[in-house]
Amino acid sequence: MILDEDLTAIDRQLAPHWAGLNGARIFITGGTGFIGRWMLEALARAACDAEVVILSRDPAAFAVKAPHLARRFQFVAGDVCDFVAPAGRFTHVIHAATDASAYLNAHDPRRMFDTIVSGTRNALDLAVERGAGRMLFLSSGAVYGAQPWDVTHVAEDWSGGPDPRDPKSAYGEGKRAAELLCAIYGKQFGLDVVTSRIFALLGPLLSLDIHFAAGNFIRDAMAGRAIRIESAGTAVRSYLYAADLTAWLWLMLLRAPRGATWNMGSEEAVSIADLARRTAAVLGGPGVEVLGREDAGWNPGRYVPSTALVRESLGVEPTISLDAAIRRTAIFNGWKK
Repeated sequence: MILDEDLTAIDRQLAPHWAGLNGARIFITGGTGFIGRWMLEALARAACDAEVVILSRDPAAFAVKAPHLARRFQFVAGDVCDFVAPAGRFTHVIHAATDASAYLNAHDPRRMFDTIVSGTRNALDLAVERGAGRMLFLSSGAVYGAQPWDVTHVAEDWSGGPDPRDPKSAYGEGKRAAELLCAIYGKQFGLDVVTSRIFALLGPLLSLDIHFAAGNFIRDAMAGRAIRIESAGTAVRSYLYAADLTAWLWLMLLRAPRGATWNMGSEEAVSIADLARRTAAVLGGPGVEVLGREDAGWNPGRYVPSTALVRESLGVEPTISLDAAIRRTAIFNGWKK
């Protein structure tokens, strides 16, 4: 299976480092989401004895979906804005919970912003109260706002940001405020927080029927339909394979210097229209239809990171090309070559 192959590759890469989690007790928010699930799948195979507690709004539903993880880890019911963690010290906190919903950002931006900021503060409070030695915060490349077209790859020192007058900035501004909270807790309470700014992703476990364009394109090509792009398809993105991201995140938790903030994504830029054409070509779809309507999303422009810092600091590189990521995601979802 594709997922097994990917997890084996992750474990091979992290084998020299897993011992750093021996005796650890980790509290994770967002562990049942796309990225969190990948992190749990990798940790479940790890040669370490870490105890893990995962916050979930519906542990029973997740246990049905992933019974092997429900047996391996402890789950506690609750929402990131309102939860009670089990007693005792935690050595690490991983805060990955966010309502990253395009619908929510468009129709209830206040809830989007509140969930990100309040949830992050709750995770930070827990880390301080329980004596955590390190917290990993999963932020987003959305903190940069609209990337100028002449900035081909946005780096961590770029000082731009979302438009605070636009309610569609609720997600990006929420992540910016959350990062500021992390910095405040580092200075005021001495908490060691490392932050990953994550860009667009592809890979097994990605839902193909929500707001992710790459997933929608794969879904349509697999179904033998022409891929339809509502906009002109000029927006530019890049896609990191989920297995690569997973390895980078665990390495960041284990090896990053105190207070590190790194972009995580692919540097291979592609327009949405070209992504659709490549998806159709890789999967044998009938073609692409571009409707050319106004792009209603939060970022109709460029969204491509520089990853020099994480690559130099951790010695990592993407291992799966974009075409291979498209193919592997489709195979995981039942596509036959």
